[in-house]
Amino acid sequence: MSLVPHLAFLPQPSPVTQYDAVVVGAGPYGLSTAAHLIGRGLTVAVFGKTFEFWRNHMPKDMLLRSHWWATNLSDPGRQYGFERYFRESKYQKCFPVPLEAFIDYGLWFQKRAVPHVDETYVSSIQREGNHFVLTLEDGRTVQSAVVVMAIGVYYYAHWPEEFGHLPSGLASHSCQHNDLGRFKGQQVLVVGGGASGTDYAALLHEAGASVHVVTHRPILWFGPDRTNERTIRERILAPNNGIAPGWPSWILEHVPFFFNLFPQEAKDKYNSNYQSGATDWLREGIIGKATLHEGHRVVTMSVVEGKVDAVISDGAKVRVDHVIMATGYKVDIGKLTMIHPSLLGEIKTDMSIPLLNHRFESSVPGLYFVGLTSVRAFGPLYRFVVGCKAAARRVASSVTRKRVGRSPAAAAEDLLEIVMRRSARACFRALKNNSIYQRSL
Repeated sequence: MSLVPHLAFLPQPSPVTQYDAVVVGAGPYGLSTAAHLIGRGLTVAVFGKTFEFWRNHMPKDMLLRSHWWATNLSDPGRQYGFERYFRESKYQKCFPVPLEAFIDYGLWFQKRAVPHVDETYVSSIQREGNHFVLTLEDGRTVQSAVVVMAIGVYYYAHWPEEFGHLPSGLASHSCQHNDLGRFKGQQVLVVGGGASGTDYAALLHEAGASVHVVTHRPILWFGPDRTNERTIRERILAPNNGIAPGWPSWILEHVPFFFNLFPQEAKDKYNSNYQSGATDWLREGIIGKATLHEGHRVVTMSVVEGKVDAVISDGAKVRVDHVIMATGYKVDIGKLTMIHPSLLGEIKTDMSIPLLNHRFESSVPGLYFVGLTSVRAFGPLYRFVVGCKAAARRVASSVTRKRVGRSPAAAAEDLLEIVMRRSARACFRALKNNSIYQRSL
């Protein structure tokens, strides 16, 4: 009898599925990018739960700050916009748009434009030679020439170091909450007075909580929306667009890569001027309802008898049942635990933010970052859903030219970009010598 086991009985390695591109994340940027990649005829996989952040990490009664026409996801045929969804759904065009309507629109878009989303999480991304190897949480392995990181903001939740000692049962980040009804009858301290802080303060009060808000600067209140009331002259002087009225915002949206052409020094100065504010309709739910400590900070917080005692710089002392950190998001790719250390070490960064070329590609060929991760390189447009279209088209174009070569149209686009980049640098040098510009910074 042969001592060599029959090959048929030996364990066989699991087949590795190969793709042209893998998108990690199934939010607005992930779905839009995947739709454009699919539209280019590429084999694409999308991993992640569809609209998970919007469904599970934002308060369910929230209203969107952007108009419906500024929250379209993007597909190459422009078939699945919000306007068509309104016609086919129970919702009517309105402002502000309920979060529920946007989530339902996102799910509707996904079923039509990106029907095969695999909701398994990616546990590891490594680079082997000229391709990436992704290990999924269920043990499967896939390979891809390209990986697009569309992971949204969740991993970047910013928690101030001075409050790191607070136990999770007494303190949390704003992105950890979907249903604020659990705080009914409780005292809650909200740290932060930007978009998240004011949203949560109003919704907490509505849920029956007693709310204190501490913000290091006065709340920036936006005026009532006048989009449909603005005169022709007003629209010429400051045109409507998806971010806010004005020519700078119009350029960011309609010439979306102009910002990227400037030196990083100029981009950093522009980005530093961005301020998160409160929408006008929140006034009624906050002023006179929540206790505001504007222009102040929390000096100390300590745990006493199962509650948090906070001392505020205005002299107030409050004891609360829970603290919510509405302290925003700070990009740090070291927090993306699915990126294997060996790959992480290859990504060139500055301030823990990946350095991206003019096509959203990192220093590792084939590895792209879109959404909030790209704001430092491409500007504040990519904080918002309205930036999906520009990012998706750019990434899809870049991936396609790597796969099938550069078309004549792409060559012309490259030449135009060279001219624009040189013009932008000359413009910046001139501005640096302008005393008015210097004072404005």
